[in-house]
Amino acid sequence: MVPGLIVAFIVVPIIEIYVLIRVGTWIGLWPTIALLLLDGFAGAWLLKREGRKTWAAFNNALRAGRFPGKEVADGALVLVGGTLLLTPGFATDIVGALFLLPPTRSLARRLLIRIARGRFGIVGVLGDLPTRRPPSTDEGVIDGETVHRRDEPPPAGLGT
Repeated sequence: MVPGLIVAFIVVPIIEIYVLIRVGTWIGLWPTIALLLLDGFAGAWLLKREGRKTWAAFNNALRAGRFPGKEVADGALVLVGGTLLLTPGFATDIVGALFLLPPTRSLARRLLIRIARGRFGIVGVLGDLPTRRPPSTDEGVIDGETVHRRDEPPPAGLGT
């Protein structure tokens, strides 16, 4: 866990500063700032669009009675990708865009599943279970319980 934190809080900002300085010397200060702003707005738009698509796919999977494993993974990648795109810097924007764009997100999802299977030893998938219950013989029967408040008498015909 510590190496991951070192990379996240020390190495990534150093890479971002290096890339920003290189781009700034290549195209100038104001174009670099404008590009960062444009990149942030484009990232927010892409996050909103892909987030809605992923949410709709998640709901469709639930309505179909299917385990939404792919949709959950896509949602996590969209969330991480959007966070990276909204973070100032070009290097994180490239990785964030890869997580947000559907073709590259599919590749990232497959890689994520492969890593998870290797690390956690997944035995089965819930999506393999039957999605429908066997038909019931007492359709239309609803079990219930009546609860009466102590300060009110029970309705007529129900006894004490």
